[in-house]
Amino acid sequence: MIELKGIAWNHTRGFTSVVATAQRFEELNPQVRITWEKRSLQAFADATMEDLTGSYDLLIMDNPHVSIAARDKNLLPFDDYLSAEFIQNQAANSVGKSHASYNVDGKQWTLATDAATPVATWREDLMEKNGLEVPQTWEELLDLARAGHVGFASIPIDTLMHHYMLCKALGAPAFTSQTEVAPRQIMIQAIEMYKELVDLCPADCLELNPIGIAEKMTQSDAIAYSPFNYGYSNYSKENYGGKTLKAGGLVSFKGKRLCSTLGGAGIAISANTAHAEVAMKYCEFTASAESQKGFYFDFGGQPGHRQAWLDERVNKASKDFFKDTLETLDEATMRPQYYGYMHFQDEASPVIFDAVRGAISIENAVDRMNDIYRESLEK
Repeated sequence: MIELKGIAWNHTRGFTSVVATAQRFEELNPQVRITWEKRSLQAFADATMEDLTGSYDLLIMDNPHVSIAARDKNLLPFDDYLSAEFIQNQAANSVGKSHASYNVDGKQWTLATDAATPVATWREDLMEKNGLEVPQTWEELLDLARAGHVGFASIPIDTLMHHYMLCKALGAPAFTSQTEVAPRQIMIQAIEMYKELVDLCPADCLELNPIGIAEKMTQSDAIAYSPFNYGYSNYSKENYGGKTLKAGGLVSFKGKRLCSTLGGAGIAISANTAHAEVAMKYCEFTASAESQKGFYFDFGGQPGHRQAWLDERVNKASKDFFKDTLETLDEATMRPQYYGYMHFQDEASPVIFDAVRGAISIENAVDRMNDIYRESLEK
């Protein structure tokens, strides 16, 4: 008997989806047993690659950690085991830059089995009940927030991701300089814009992650519209939450649509596994178009394969979540792939968060963030 152990994150989207593919793979391969464990969304982001790959054969992971895994040789590259045709098919069917976000030093370290970025979501019933229109511009969004109908995840990591989005909207994409994240005045203006919006939203938005916001929107009537929450298609399925969410694209700023920061997750294999070949076959099975638009989605997954995003059955079951947000995914920007990036993300998130909640000045926060950025480049 070959036994594999994997670690995913504690949500239907991240856990039952891979449990389902494991169960079916075992049925097709009776000599294999795959056990998945789960951890919180925060632990999913915080755990070190060294610790995880020392304890598990399979990992569900996000793209910023791939540069670390590539340099430290924590993972097995899929290119060395799977056919070139399969890897090329994955690339050709990527949702936005999802596939590329796991490719470092010319190797594919993770298969993009899950695609996500901040998208807009809203309660159609509440919007209709209150005579509200879905905002199309930043100014309309602020007006809706002033009326008390807006909320979104603004915990430290989400605040930083949205900062990249707003810097780009202001004409200065992040990480193009070796000395500062973006021009200092642009960073200040981006934080001021963001803080203005956050101050108009319920105070607990500073404490809720994207799952928390989606739960609040579907279990209560407190929020009618979320402008850029990392998308969870589960909440657009009937009978998943108390109410269902409609999803769509982002508002525009100065005539151009906002471009959010790509998230999502993928499946990877520890370099320490004793069963590389079997693990590779299981990952290939899970990432295939058939699995992705079949039971991976049916059991709660948010696919990473483009064919699933375009699939009529998948969209019918999720209020067209995938069709209606695909353009937003395609426009989303990737985080940088240099080795020290995670140092910046981990250390800068609480700094910008403190500025948004008013604990430190915006100017001081920007200067500290740029110090951290320069530190990260030396890692």
